[in-house]
Amino acid sequence: MDALNRPRCDAVPAWTQLQAQFEKSGAALDLRQAFAADPQRFEAFSQDAPYVFADLSKNRIDAVTQSLLFNLARQCGVEQYRDAMFAGEKINTTEGRAVMHFLLRKSALAQGESAPAAIKNDLAEVHATLDAMLGFAEQVRADAAITDVVNIGIGGSDLGPLMATLALDAFATPTKRMHFVSNVDGHELAALLPRLKVESTLFLIASKTFTTTETMTNARSAKAWFEAQGGTDTARHFAALTTNVAAANSFGISTTFGFWDWVGGRYSMWSAIGLPIAIAIGAGNFRDFLAGAQAMDEHFRTAPMEQNLPIRLGLLDVWYRNFHGFTSRSIAPYHSALRRLPAYLQQLEMESNGKQVDVQGRKLPFDTCPVLWGEPGTNGQHAYFQMLHQGTDVVPVEFVAVKKPRHSLPGHHNILLANVVAQAQALMVGKEDAGGHRNFPGNRPSTFLLLDDLTPASLGALIALQEHRVFVSGALWGINSFDQWGVELGKVLAKDIEPRLLSGDVAGLDSSTAGLLSKLR
Repeated sequence: MDALNRPRCDAVPAWTQLQAQFEKSGAALDLRQAFAADPQRFEAFSQDAPYVFADLSKNRIDAVTQSLLFNLARQCGVEQYRDAMFAGEKINTTEGRAVMHFLLRKSALAQGESAPAAIKNDLAEVHATLDAMLGFAEQVRADAAITDVVNIGIGGSDLGPLMATLALDAFATPTKRMHFVSNVDGHELAALLPRLKVESTLFLIASKTFTTTETMTNARSAKAWFEAQGGTDTARHFAALTTNVAAANSFGISTTFGFWDWVGGRYSMWSAIGLPIAIAIGAGNFRDFLAGAQAMDEHFRTAPMEQNLPIRLGLLDVWYRNFHGFTSRSIAPYHSALRRLPAYLQQLEMESNGKQVDVQGRKLPFDTCPVLWGEPGTNGQHAYFQMLHQGTDVVPVEFVAVKKPRHSLPGHHNILLANVVAQAQALMVGKEDAGGHRNFPGNRPSTFLLLDDLTPASLGALIALQEHRVFVSGALWGINSFDQWGVELGKVLAKDIEPRLLSGDVAGLDSSTAGLLSKLR
């Protein structure tokens, strides 16, 4: 099978068989009855993966459905497509690029270890850049004069580093305050600048091309503030994470760290874009972060399909989206440090798989990416869980819990863990009430991901797991998960609208856009 011309999910026999299975019993599957009929259901539908234990038993699947889903993956060539990615083939077909974010966390080749020539050369560059970036991170950490580090980026240059820095706060140095500015809305940067001192602040400008409108607008404003406050040594107080070294030099920046066109923005925190993470947690912990991700890479690359967690999750996503018709998935991390995980996963999945045509550009006859949303537990319980339990839509929930706390406050963690287990149980078992108002229908599915501890390695594994899960569902749908043309049109139109806000020219605009411009002037 040609990995780049593999069959789409709706063109293989397993798709039709899954439709028949759904109509026969899948739609009516009741989790309460399934557990009553099979005392071993938990063992059958749970597994260990690197740093992550996954309980899939509260999902609306049975042995027959799972077997058919595995057949679907095989008939669609998911394993061959995965192997093509790891071999460095140009699977990002619309941009003619390889997809090799996994290379950013791959350890250096051992003596005598072989690899495709392209990967071998790129891996050497990856480690040279990594060593230089981590060396700079250690210099910043050792520089007592620098107390505040401001990362200016957006999208993948912000969401990943911000999420990981917050998640690993227990490993962060107390001598550096980390700040993240992403929104072009000046209120964000304006609120931060008065809290900074020129002589003790380092700005990191994260833009692959050094042309991103939001990032460069914020960067220029930060530099103007720096100079207005008497700052003169731009080279010491600004560094750039970019491939456009010339533009960074023109800006006054001499310290730059680049990355490669085979790194998509939402997959880039393992690269130089991860510099703020490295400054916060240190070079050793950052290498552990990469090692955890590499362990999940190897699991995805080598584990048999039946015990391959990214494949199982991706198949489950397709089962829910295309057969059950569930339109969204809620992410509920029961750990305060993971509070930005839902926002990070929104970009990872919705920017990757929010597509309506396949790799040949043909309109898809089925739905693709669900909406991802959520908040940390237990806050979410007092906000949107009402709808999860009693609303008219069924929303699969993905709980993320951590066994060991990193604080010593008595009682808190047991209450937290009791709540996450109870919520998963309540969604499934429900409760009957003849009056209706207190009736919980139950049979609402959930996945439970458990980390033993929230460490750099376990976080790396968790994020790599999510990356590969998105790969699997995108592969089944036959789409290119690695471009993002949908973000371009609004940017282009904004360049036309901006001068019109100054001139008042509304020629050629629709009446709504023209009316809004008049209101805004």
